[in-house]
This record gives sequence, structure tokens and C-alpha cells, in this order.
Amino acid sequence: MRIERDGPGRARHCVVHLVDPKFSLEIEPDREAPDKIGRGVIKRVRVPNSWAGDYGKCAKLLSAAQEFFTESLATPAPKAETRRFGV
Repeated sequence: MRIERDGPGRARHCVVHLVDPKFSLEIEPDREAPDKIGRGVIKRVRVPNSWAGDYGKCAKLLSAAQEFFTESLATPAPKAETRRFGV
């Protein structure tokens, strides 16, 4: 799930993995990329303590979260959904 929060300055984007292993990361679009989104720049990662030392698992899931972030910004939301949320 991707959560976008508007605040002072830039919007904050969080990608949250809701099933085990549960984790979240704060990510923002890469302004240096040609499309101004890129794979995103990871700002903060929150993972369970049980992940300590298992960098292979972390890297695989964080890469998947970055791809999800890119795809979720690339595809526009359906008009009915944006109306429902008042966007």
C-alpha cells in the first residue's frame, strides 16, 4: 500500500507491506531521474528486529517496494476512485 501525505515543502510517500514480514519505508521521487520519479530515493526504513543481519531478504523486499512505488505513481488512478477520496 502506498500512502501519500501532503505537508509543508514536499509530499511524503510511504510504502507499507501489510503481511508478514511487516515493514514500511519512506520514499520520495528521484528528481534527478529523466522522468522525475525513477525508482525513488529511500529516506527511512522500518523493519522488525528479527531482520537484523538478513540483508538478502531485506534487499529483495525493498527492491520490490521501490518497483511498486514507481508503478503506483506511473499509472493514474481511476476517476471514480479520485472522486471517492476527494482528490
